[in-house]
Amino acid sequence: MGRYFKYAKPYLSAFIIGPILMIVEVIGEVVMPLLLSNIIDNGVVGKRGIAYIIAMGITMAVTALCMMAGGVGGAYFAIKASSGFANDLRKDLFSQIQRFSFNNIDQYNTGSLITRLTNDITQIQNMLQMMLRMALRAPGMLIGALIMAFVLNPKLALVILCVIPLLSLAIFLIMKTAFPRFSIMQKKLDALNTTTQENLTNIRVVKSFVRERFEEGKFKKANTDLMESTLRAMKVVIFTMPVMTVAMNITTLAVVWFGGNQVIVGSMTSGVLTAFVNYVVQILISLIMVSFIILNSSRTIASAKRIDEVLSTDIDLTDDEALHKDLDVQFGKIEFKGVHFKYYKNNEKWVLEDINLVINPGETVGIIGSTGCGKSSLVQLIPRLYDVDLGEVLVDDVNVKDYAIKNLRNGVGIVLQKNILFSGTIKENLKWGDEDAEDEEIYKYAESAQAHGFISSFESGYETELGQGGVNVSGGQKQRLCIARALLKKPKILVLDDSTSAVDTATEARIRESFNNELKGTTKIIIAQRISSVINADKIVVIDDGRITGIGTHEDLMQSCEAYSEIYYSQMDKKVTA
Repeated sequence: MGRYFKYAKPYLSAFIIGPILMIVEVIGEVVMPLLLSNIIDNGVVGKRGIAYIIAMGITMAVTALCMMAGGVGGAYFAIKASSGFANDLRKDLFSQIQRFSFNNIDQYNTGSLITRLTNDITQIQNMLQMMLRMALRAPGMLIGALIMAFVLNPKLALVILCVIPLLSLAIFLIMKTAFPRFSIMQKKLDALNTTTQENLTNIRVVKSFVRERFEEGKFKKANTDLMESTLRAMKVVIFTMPVMTVAMNITTLAVVWFGGNQVIVGSMTSGVLTAFVNYVVQILISLIMVSFIILNSSRTIASAKRIDEVLSTDIDLTDDEALHKDLDVQFGKIEFKGVHFKYYKNNEKWVLEDINLVINPGETVGIIGSTGCGKSSLVQLIPRLYDVDLGEVLVDDVNVKDYAIKNLRNGVGIVLQKNILFSGTIKENLKWGDEDAEDEEIYKYAESAQAHGFISSFESGYETELGQGGVNVSGGQKQRLCIARALLKKPKILVLDDSTSAVDTATEARIRESFNNELKGTTKIIIAQRISSVINADKIVVIDDGRITGIGTHEDLMQSCEAYSEIYYSQMDKKVTA
């Protein structure tokens, strides 16, 4: 609870004022039956006259207005406090996810994180709102009505005391059953959100493979699982109301029966019996309120645990112990010293093993190797998207762990294999590289990436709206936009991870030429499947099964590295055959 108090603190006044105003409504609830009793016993039966009845009626009307003011005010402050609490909690949860390393993100699926950010926090918000409106009202009404019942007729009040323990036991058993079911229900909601998100994100792939029926079946299963788990959880909730209603009706009947006999023999007035019945109803209604608070708290506790799980995740990649937090990447020298790395720590096999490599400032270095040999894993260690398990990665002779993460990543421009664009204009997407970039600068780097031509051909040019993920541009256009975006960072290190695979060889050659002319001081690392993409690099690194098997120029490697020459000849043979 200490974790969540900081979200309540800014709205502490609303958390206090709301319940206080609800007490005003409770006082009115307790006073009303007594006023009605006085009207019946003194105004009607006692024949005090119409003036007395009118006076009591006005008192009841004023009390009702006070109750309304208290209820409306209490509801307003409850909404204000709960909405503010949820807003701040959601903001912190999202910020925590943004700080996650790639390894942390791998622990959760996207649908689960979306559910926690939306449904789980909404559940806590609704529970807080209910608590602020009922937490004092329900027990206040219960205590006040019990006191008034004993004041009016202690013997008859014993009937109520017989019912309360039974209802309390029923509430306890219901809560015990409900909690695990609500936890399962939230997990099923995770699964449904994951299925939906995956399908909608990749809808074009689904359609191109004609897999609509398969996806419908998968969605149906996830949807049915959620429905069944919801029904199992809600059966408990559904069972609560009938139990409470039966208890309320039986208790009311018993009170009317015993109280009616007392009225007949003259030991109790009709007005007092009327007031007593009202107090019985208030007591049982307050118990129903308490039961709903307890039931909802079961679901809320399940949601709170899921949120706490994310907030408590130990972020395994931070710059808290960095020795040079003010240092920027200045030259672009890179060195790998005895680097070993694997994604899952319990795996026996290394993804990268004993990597030793020096890349000098301004060099163009090609990295080539078979699919899955560790090329992408290697370059992802430079901006600390992952951390090494053994050895160290140095940038400008400083361990990457000693940089502030922001400064390190600002110095490294990386175009990953999967090119991602966001909803918005082309210009807005390019400005991810530099949000303050002027139009002329944007045009310049778009030209370097061979993107300016096709952008200008669009009717709206750089103001063209991109669909989600850049679905309304081709694969090659998307790659060039991502390259332009990276260039706008003006990085000292530029990594192109197979990022020209969808570009024709002539366009790729023009991109390389512009790099040579305009990025002379930038260290360039090009990962490619085609040898033609790296053949003119200052040096080429050959990786095979997580190990470096060759370093040198194209000519050197043709003589000294069998793996490289095999790749070269296989690609040349394909060209000749073509």
